[in-house]
Amino acid sequence: MFDDLRPHLIELRKRLGISVLTIIVFAFIAFGFNQQIIAFAKAPLMGIVDGDPFIGGIGIFFTALKISIFTGFLFALPVVFSQLWAFIAPGLYDNEKKYVIPFVTISTLMFLLGASFAYYVVIPLGFEFLWMFAGNLVNFLQTLDEYIGIFTKILFGFGVAFELPVILFFLGVLGLVNDRNLKDFFGYAVLIIFVFAALLTPPDVITQLLMAGPLILLYGLSIIIVRMVNPYEGEDDDDDDKEDKDTVSVDVNKQLK
Repeated sequence: MFDDLRPHLIELRKRLGISVLTIIVFAFIAFGFNQQIIAFAKAPLMGIVDGDPFIGGIGIFFTALKISIFTGFLFALPVVFSQLWAFIAPGLYDNEKKYVIPFVTISTLMFLLGASFAYYVVIPLGFEFLWMFAGNLVNFLQTLDEYIGIFTKILFGFGVAFELPVILFFLGVLGLVNDRNLKDFFGYAVLIIFVFAALLTPPDVITQLLMAGPLILLYGLSIIIVRMVNPYEGEDDDDDDKEDKDTVSVDVNKQLK
């Protein structure tokens, strides 16, 4: 069994190695601009509080390293998605392999769209809500490093969340799901979405709703998209069976007469 898996593990290691190396290269470049990137990360708070709300910390180097790695990951997204596709491509049919460019392009754009939504909408509203109750961000964020940790977590979470239509579209193209499956799973999907939102957002209702709401809408959009590429055909089959039975019944009645 291990011998059968070994080629796949070798291929996986190769694809992960290329992805990680690309992230490191971009992170190294981003580290040279870490002050500008940190200022960009703190910008959503500037309209909420006066001045810099964070007290000093001894981990400024690791804070710069953390934000640089995340920035490197964002710039490396096309390579990461292309390596993901290269890993799964051998198991696809020739007509399915042609989706590589749409997959890489749309996946990258949707991740960046989710991260942008988090940056321009979720973080300002979420931290404004927390400011109203805490009165001082220092009450729950002692250092800049803590904020950057939450900042990158929220952006990453929303980026992954916005990949939902892309994932379900390609599952539909491969024939693994149809719109009926997604409709039947809707109730469970809502529950999973709220759990996912609770894990990837700060402990406040506003931010969680700002993640769960768009995700539920994206799930609904995914149902429409999957219906276009792989619609459920059970009803048509049932109608055809009913017509066949009616025809047989008429023929039998004619023979009896």
